[in-house]
Amino acid sequence: MTERYDCHYCKETLFGRKYVLREENPYCVKCYESLYSNTCEECKKPIGCNSRDLSYKDRHWHEGCFHCFQCQHSLVDKPFSTRDEQLLCTECYSNQYSSKCHECKKTIMPGSRKMEHKGNSWHETCFTCQRCQQPIGTKSFIPKDSSNYCVPCYEKQFAMQCVQCKKPITTGGVTYHEQPWHKDCFLCTGCKQQLSGQRFTSRDDFPYCLNCFCNLYAKKCASCTTPISGLGGSKYISFEERQWHNDCFNCKKCSVSLVGRGFLTERDDILCPECGKD
Repeated sequence: MTERYDCHYCKETLFGRKYVLREENPYCVKCYESLYSNTCEECKKPIGCNSRDLSYKDRHWHEGCFHCFQCQHSLVDKPFSTRDEQLLCTECYSNQYSSKCHECKKTIMPGSRKMEHKGNSWHETCFTCQRCQQPIGTKSFIPKDSSNYCVPCYEKQFAMQCVQCKKPITTGGVTYHEQPWHKDCFLCTGCKQQLSGQRFTSRDDFPYCLNCFCNLYAKKCASCTTPISGLGGSKYISFEERQWHNDCFNCKKCSVSLVGRGFLTERDDILCPECGKD
C-alpha cells in the first residue's frame, strides 16, 4: 500500500500536484501562497510561487510591478533610487532631486564627483578659475565677486603686496601708515614680536610694542624708576625735569599722597608741608 503524501496545512493529497517544501514540510501551492507569500507593494496582491519576488529593504514587488514611479520604466536589474518610499530610476531621480551645476545649470548625476561651496554645487569640470579657466579641483581657491580664482591668479590680479616682504597678501593683513603688511611681517622694531592684535605706538614712523617703547623712550619715575608711558590716559606729575607716577608722588617721610597738594623739596626728596617743618 502506497504511503499518503498530504499538504501539511489542508491535509489534501499532493499526489500528482505541485507543492512547495518549507522547513521540510510540504504545502500545496494554494496553502503556501495563502500562508507565506509576500504582498506586492504596487498592486497589493500576493506574489505567487510562479512569480519572481523582487525585494528591497523588506518590501516586495512582482517583477512587472517593479518600475519607476515617474516614468513607469522597469527597474529590474537596473540601478535605482528611492524618495519618500517611491522607486525612481536614476534619470528621474536626478532630474527631480539632484543638485544643478551653478555654472552650466545641468543636473549633477548621482555618483559623479561634484564640488560644493557656500550652498552651490558644480560639476568637477565646471568648477574652474575665472582667470585661467583651469579646473580648481581640490586646490586652494579664493572667491571674489561671485567668481572663484585659483591662488596664483588671484595674487596676480587682486592681491596687495606686503611693504615688508613684497609678497602678496591673500587673507587678513594689517594697514599701517596707509600701507599693507602681512600680520607676520608687522613686528615691533625693538623686540621683533608680532604687533597684530595688541596695542602699539610709533616713534619716527617705526612701530613699537608698549614695553619696548617705554623702555627705550619713556621717562623714568623719580620714585620707583620704572617707565612712565603716559599712554591710555594714565596721569603723571612733572616738576623741575623730574616725573612721578601719580601713585608714586608721595611724601618721603609719611607717604601721604601729594597729588593736588602743596609740597616741599629737600634735595631729591619731596615732603608734605607738615613733614617739611621738621
